[in-house]
Amino acid sequence: DMAPHGITIYGQENDNATRALAVMNMWLHNFADAEILQGNTMATPLFTNEETGELKQFDYAVANPPFSYKSWMNGLDPKNDVFKRFEGYDAVPPQKNGDFAFLLHIIKSLKSKGKACIVLPLGVLFRGNAEAEIRKKIIQKGYVKAIIGLPPNLFYGTGIAASLIIIDKENANKRDSIFMIDASKGYIKDGNKNRLREQDIHKIVDTCINLVETPKYSRLIPT
Repeated sequence: DMAPHGITIYGQENDNATRALAVMNMWLHNFADAEILQGNTMATPLFTNEETGELKQFDYAVANPPFSYKSWMNGLDPKNDVFKRFEGYDAVPPQKNGDFAFLLHIIKSLKSKGKACIVLPLGVLFRGNAEAEIRKKIIQKGYVKAIIGLPPNLFYGTGIAASLIIIDKENANKRDSIFMIDASKGYIKDGNKNRLREQDIHKIVDTCINLVETPKYSRLIPT
């Protein structure tokens, strides 16, 4: 419905088994022509513009990078990054924490009206030092449209609470607020994990699309 003319899907994943799962997923959802490549997104992004050598840019991007990845600089010198992902932010993400590195990669990979959603630990909202500098710059550029706080213990491999960062480059220079949703209370226990119910997902989506302000749940915060 959202893409009446069809979509072309591209993806890159470092772990080969996870990449194989993604390919199988594409087949099951009738996107057999999706191009899912295996490789290190930070050190060797595989989707580039053949003529300019710059990163290929997309209309939409979704990403669930490894939380607080400690080895994101492997094979990469951020200060001399040929793709210029870290230029204009007054700081480089900390060596032992790749959350903002992946976020900046996604931002650089979007077209001028591109939109993205990235899953990151809640800590990206308040950690200090270099990350605070980068966060401030991203907000000043107007790239962040919304932030959604999720319940803890949703994802396999970690119990920490995560957030969805919604990036929208369209009209970013005119954006003067961020829509924030605290969806951390809406879930059901499912074995030893928590799970979002259909009603929780619908509430998040409806609230976000229509910018509905609800006491103790959602609010438009001026920047």
